[in-house]
Amino acid sequence: MALKVGHTKSRRGYKNFNNSKEYFMGDFHQNGIITTLHNLSGRPVEVLDEELLAFSKARPLGLILPSLFSELEGEALPLIVDELKQVPYLSQVVIGLDRANENEYRHALEFFAPLPQHHRVLWNDGPRLQAIDQKLKALDLAPKELGKGRNVWYCMGYVLASNQSESIALHDCDITTYTRELLARLIYPVANPRFNYEFCKGYYARVANGKINGRVSRLLISPLLKALKASIGHTEYLNYMDSFRYPLAGEFSFRRDVLNDIRIPSDWGLEIGVLSEMHRNYATNRLCQVDIAENYDHKHQQLSLDDDSGGLSKMSIDIVKAIFRKLATQGVTFSHEAFRSIKATYYRMALDVIENCHNDAIMNGLTLDIHEEEKAVEMFAQNIIKAGDVFFNKPLERPFIPSWNRVVSAIPDIFDQLVEAVEADHNEFTRSTNKATKT
Repeated sequence: MALKVGHTKSRRGYKNFNNSKEYFMGDFHQNGIITTLHNLSGRPVEVLDEELLAFSKARPLGLILPSLFSELEGEALPLIVDELKQVPYLSQVVIGLDRANENEYRHALEFFAPLPQHHRVLWNDGPRLQAIDQKLKALDLAPKELGKGRNVWYCMGYVLASNQSESIALHDCDITTYTRELLARLIYPVANPRFNYEFCKGYYARVANGKINGRVSRLLISPLLKALKASIGHTEYLNYMDSFRYPLAGEFSFRRDVLNDIRIPSDWGLEIGVLSEMHRNYATNRLCQVDIAENYDHKHQQLSLDDDSGGLSKMSIDIVKAIFRKLATQGVTFSHEAFRSIKATYYRMALDVIENCHNDAIMNGLTLDIHEEEKAVEMFAQNIIKAGDVFFNKPLERPFIPSWNRVVSAIPDIFDQLVEAVEADHNEFTRSTNKATKT
């Protein structure tokens, strides 16, 4: 398409400065079995805010923020809070706070105090929530390990317990390119009463600072799904997973009823686990994905070539385990020979992906280090075998945290206990902070 007089090119399309309209020439293709909601016109965020505010009158909207205390001291979360202060439609913000002592919890209360929405900080390391965790452990209902999945699970339980939101968004707290448009576009599909979506997954192009990022999604998930199709054949689940533009995105939204019976992993398999549960619980026409950001960047994990207990190495093992376990529940039988075949097929396909991405980068004036890309692929290939070994060696390992329906069945007043604990923490420390301020 020729660039017409009075138009200038942007990353997404063409902007006409004569009448301030944007003409987006982006992708509008519907591929796979999941509805894709694109950003075709660049609607102003103010218009989205107005519509969401109207939707919120009948369907209150909430937000979950799973956070480490260290993120309060980073560059991303202060930006996110500043953006959220401008959001008019949220009835509730739930912050899950991990790895925080008492002084750090006090600081978190002050940090989030400027939010105009009703908000609560779940002090996951505090004595009250730890006591609830111990009760659940005694019944073998608590998350097995620390991590984002555990944090999200308790936040989901609090959303159910507090009963203040009907549609809820969830996003990470390390997004350095955050704008409130990301939240508006993420929650819109489950907030609009004319839509029937129960769940929405965010996606975006992982391009920042002249580089193509998103190594785990590009170099592990995409070629692994294709390798599995080649090895075990096309299945509905593999086609479903392959329909998502960015399956590892930490941003998604859902209707409140989704939270009652969802079972999520407590490790790095959270995002894959959530997608797998939505496939199990809902028809695909109740699920969608949405383009939420033109630019997206966040904290980058180390590759951890020599340490599979951390970084992208552990992440890749957890993710592959989650996929293998899901396929096993559908009757797929694995063997050591099958894992070796999957690894070999994956490796060849991943190298092709590197070439494709490299050519894409060159054409767009971006950089891509082929040597670093191939080192990542070699590690991911080895970790496919390691994930297979874990799959065989721990056949009784329970991969998911129990659903909240099961927890309520075992402890009928668990929601009351959860709300009371969170409110007691909040009231105790806000009162003491107020007294100290007056003194």
